[in-house]
Amino acid sequence: MIPWRRWLGGMGLGLSGALLIPATGEAGILDIAWTAPAVNIDGSLLTDLASYRVYYGTSGTPCPDSSFVLVSSPTTPLGTPSGQPVAIRLTGLSPGTRYYVSITAVNSSGLESACSSPVPSAIARPDFAVSPTGIVNFGSVNVGSFGDHAFAVQNTAGGTVSGTVVTSAPFGIVSGSPFTLVGMGATQSVTVRFSPTAQATVMTNVNFTANGGTISGTVSGSGTDPIPPTVGIASPTFNPTYGTSDPLLTLQGTAADNVGVTQVTWANDRGGGGTASGTTSWTVPQIELQLGTNILTVTAQDAAGNTARTSLNVTLSGTSASTDDPVAAQSTLIQAVHILEIRAAIDSICLARGLATFGWTDPTLTPGSTPVKAVHLTELRTALNQAYQAAGRATPAYTDPTLVPQRTVIKAIHLNELRAAVRALE
Repeated sequence: MIPWRRWLGGMGLGLSGALLIPATGEAGILDIAWTAPAVNIDGSLLTDLASYRVYYGTSGTPCPDSSFVLVSSPTTPLGTPSGQPVAIRLTGLSPGTRYYVSITAVNSSGLESACSSPVPSAIARPDFAVSPTGIVNFGSVNVGSFGDHAFAVQNTAGGTVSGTVVTSAPFGIVSGSPFTLVGMGATQSVTVRFSPTAQATVMTNVNFTANGGTISGTVSGSGTDPIPPTVGIASPTFNPTYGTSDPLLTLQGTAADNVGVTQVTWANDRGGGGTASGTTSWTVPQIELQLGTNILTVTAQDAAGNTARTSLNVTLSGTSASTDDPVAAQSTLIQAVHILEIRAAIDSICLARGLATFGWTDPTLTPGSTPVKAVHLTELRTALNQAYQAAGRATPAYTDPTLVPQRTVIKAIHLNELRAAVRALE
């Protein structure tokens, strides 16, 4: 083993000429060359040189605390270097920055010599460049469309420069990555695409990386969405008008947009409104109608604030047209349909006066199977009395004011009185 103190004897060190090419946004390099030592300090033959550590930094004394790269000895297998030249290229440096370099030798046991004196400083030069520089603005691009812009990457140092280009959504690399530039001045085009997915202004970096260096360019663009959504009513009808005697109506329909529907709302020109359940397929349950014409307007909105509207004119009728009108005493059979019609008419006039609809016993009366009971008639009178009180009028007088379950027979006069009292409030 050669004593460590005898290392680094005939080591001649020197930087090759370094040229600074001023440029904005470039990756820097520095070429370094020296002659491998052949003998130890004591003059004995150097036989176990394994590698070098090349320290570099912006301070005047880079060794041994700055960054370094490991360079293998040119002798394989380990033996006498015989004064062979050694050259490396430092990459990933800052162009225009002055660097200092110092070198140590490492033997096969991993022992490291003392640091050489720092060689004269040199300024890192670029090995590739990208144009254009500065912020590249793609301008306004419609959502769902795209815009392209070409960058040029150029070899500015000779040799081979290989690298890749990456960016982040909504920007993407269409072509030109990876790239390989052989020889000084070799150029390749890189196409960056802006594909906005929402109405917004975005900015991000496009990173060109080669030979350990990275050049970052900035791109920006604005997504625009001038296309309004569409909206349609499918139920209770596709037609623009609809008639009903039921004071509660459920609306259903669909909406669509090139990006997406964010909200569907509704409004009744006679009062009431809100937000539908769902967007592309939406529902508005239990809309309270007023007697006469109700204009129901449905509005769909997208993220850009674009809107579309559609309307349905709904006419709520009273009881002027009723089954078996009037109900004939001694001949007309009292049916479930008579009760259902009067319920709908009473619910309508209650809603028109700001009252809630009544909670009916047996809310679904099935004609031919559900028997008509005294409680059904009692509830009709109770609900109608509430509407009269809300209107500030005296409640009607009824035949058989006290109805006894399972004893009172429901008669034609009971239904005719209710119908007349309803019409008096319509």
